[in-house]
Amino acid sequence: MQGNPQVIAKLNELLAAELTSIDQYFVHSQMYHNWGYQRLYQRIDHERDDEIGHATRLIARILFLGGIPNVAARTALRIGADVPAMLKNDLITEYEVANALKQAIALAESVQDFVTRKMLLDLLDDTEQDHAHWLEQQLGILNAVGLENYLQSQTGAAE
Repeated sequence: MQGNPQVIAKLNELLAAELTSIDQYFVHSQMYHNWGYQRLYQRIDHERDDEIGHATRLIARILFLGGIPNVAARTALRIGADVPAMLKNDLITEYEVANALKQAIALAESVQDFVTRKMLLDLLDDTEQDHAHWLEQQLGILNAVGLENYLQSQTGAAE
């Protein structure tokens, strides 16, 4: 099936953001692991897996629409130097992805590509309800209990 060129281009933009998220979460998870914050490591490694799933879905859709996935492109990579910066950077990235998804959803709807729209709505739900919400919670907890108490709570095995 030949898809709308604008939709394919927008899907490739989203793919670049998801691939960047994979890279960023990978580096952050390894930093958490190295520092002994096992709970953060496990959660962020899980987020990386989710982003791989998002990228896989985007690649499949681009191919179905007759496009070529651009797996070389990336958006701005934000590697934090400490836990608060890492959480904030990941949240900024999730907000940017959510905004890009909303634009892509509007485009897909405007050209009556409802299958792409539905797929993007699923990705948006995961981005907002799981990824961004969890990061917002962590930053709220960190602010409420202080950095030292927050970091202590992140050692040991995840529940």
